[in-house]
Amino acid sequence: MTATPEIPRIKKLPTRAGAFVFRGKAVLLQARRSITDMLDPNIERHPAAVSLENAAILASSSTALWTDADPRERFLIAGKIHNLRLVAAKLNGIEVPAGKTFSFWKQIGRTSRMRGFAAGRELREGCIVPSIGGGLCQASNALYDAAVQAGFEIVERHAHTQVIPGSLAEKDRDATVFWNYVDLQFRSETPFRIESVLDGENLILRFRGEKAGGKVPVLKRAVIHSSAPNSCASCEEGDCHRVVDPAGHTDFGRAAYLLDEFTPEFDRYVIDTRSKTDRLLLPIDGRRFRKLNYAWTTGGFDSVHQSVWVTAVRSYRSRRLSAQGAARQRNLLKMYEQLADSYARRLTHDVLHVVVQQNLLPFLWKNGHLGGRTFDVLMTAMPMAELQKTLDFAASLHPESTTLGDFRADPELVTAETEALRAARRIVTPHSAIAKIFPAQGELIKWQMPEPIHPAARSNTKPHVVFPAATVGRKGCYELREALRGLDVKLILLGPIIEGKDFWDGFDTDSGGDGWLRSADLVVLPAFVEHRPRRLLLAARAGIPVIASAACGVDGVEGIRTTEVGHIVELRDAIITALANTGLFARN
Repeated sequence: MTATPEIPRIKKLPTRAGAFVFRGKAVLLQARRSITDMLDPNIERHPAAVSLENAAILASSSTALWTDADPRERFLIAGKIHNLRLVAAKLNGIEVPAGKTFSFWKQIGRTSRMRGFAAGRELREGCIVPSIGGGLCQASNALYDAAVQAGFEIVERHAHTQVIPGSLAEKDRDATVFWNYVDLQFRSETPFRIESVLDGENLILRFRGEKAGGKVPVLKRAVIHSSAPNSCASCEEGDCHRVVDPAGHTDFGRAAYLLDEFTPEFDRYVIDTRSKTDRLLLPIDGRRFRKLNYAWTTGGFDSVHQSVWVTAVRSYRSRRLSAQGAARQRNLLKMYEQLADSYARRLTHDVLHVVVQQNLLPFLWKNGHLGGRTFDVLMTAMPMAELQKTLDFAASLHPESTTLGDFRADPELVTAETEALRAARRIVTPHSAIAKIFPAQGELIKWQMPEPIHPAARSNTKPHVVFPAATVGRKGCYELREALRGLDVKLILLGPIIEGKDFWDGFDTDSGGDGWLRSADLVVLPAFVEHRPRRLLLAARAGIPVIASAACGVDGVEGIRTTEVGHIVELRDAIITALANTGLFARN
């Protein structure tokens, strides 16, 4: 295609009278288009479906989100990205039947503040102006680009009359839209699926389906102007009624901290990294309402927001759940999603960075709320993909276990978490085993050690070995049972026996209460999975020897010896060595 010759262009300042005339014409055109669309049986909104989710990719388009280096444009670009998040959610997963027309505006609907749209960049009359819903042309450009690649029939398309450098307009692959009479419409002889997501840097759009066999259309665009457009955010034409005062946006941008259950390590991290412009979202103000599990430090933020109703419902449901099992895990995931959804409404377009607790991460990611933002993850557990591999390994060692195979998360959720963790800027955790999974992103912070406790002198007649967990396979109870077999010790259990009532038959056992530290000679936790090693830290701080598997994440903590996960011989040797120092146990 030969290049369209550029014509000289004299920029004139827009006037209020011109804006009034433009608005009047737009209203008339919008009314006429509404009527014609209602009368067209091929124009309809298409629902999300899954029949084509594994079909071949017909076409794809990826365009950068942050495209302007001028800091005065930053707030408009952030508004554009916020609008693209909303549009991507409305497009992602829809499937269009063969012969049916896809209409951009029928699918998206009108953009307004009431529907969550923000002021973004809109190209109008040669200028980039702030407009509610502005920036959606990046989505329509990508749709048109993919439709051309796929060989779809283009029913309606309008090219921009001015090219923004770096956009698809430079490749004649652009399609401008303006509610509702400037639309983008196309159709295919075969059904197709649209997938649309935002990652940290790009809008990514894909079509899936069966190749229609059509020809790629060759289109001629209108005569265009390629000189750089003025922007209301940086224009120095002081007499223009559209000029935006940049002084109101010099400190644009904030971080949001999305928290759930309290941990002292992450509370310290939040205190050290927050700024006075940042936003805090938490279930409830635990310090105010004396709920220690939500006792986050709330000072030092610009605003603090609570999800009281969601938290109240979760608390009620949690009390009715069993302590273990698949049903509990499914319900917990559902409640995490509800909390994440309540937080998402507070992620306004000026939130450019997010610090999010891990249990909320996959839901925010799969629903598109983290797209175009940087984010750090407060890692409270192993990634679900790694966790399930670990449980599968443990189950292969102990097929008789009643707990190691009782729950696996939905694959879609596991994939969402994996993708989100890959896109995260930083993975923050005090857990040494989790940090090792992320050698490039991981930031290992210190465990907050409890206040020292000095138990009274023990009067045990034989060593007391404390197992500080429930008797479930993932806590290493099978390994501990074999390691202790034949040793003259008293085993103190700090949790229920779930693997079977006769699990510890033949052993001298007792149930430990609040005073377990006073009688403990040794604490042992050979877990496959342990995310909250608080009792191990407490024992080590009290000067009690501790043996823990590497999976407990306490490498380097003074007073704790770590052993390989699932290695019974190493565990037994470590126990015998530790007990020999008590004076109550003779090495055979």
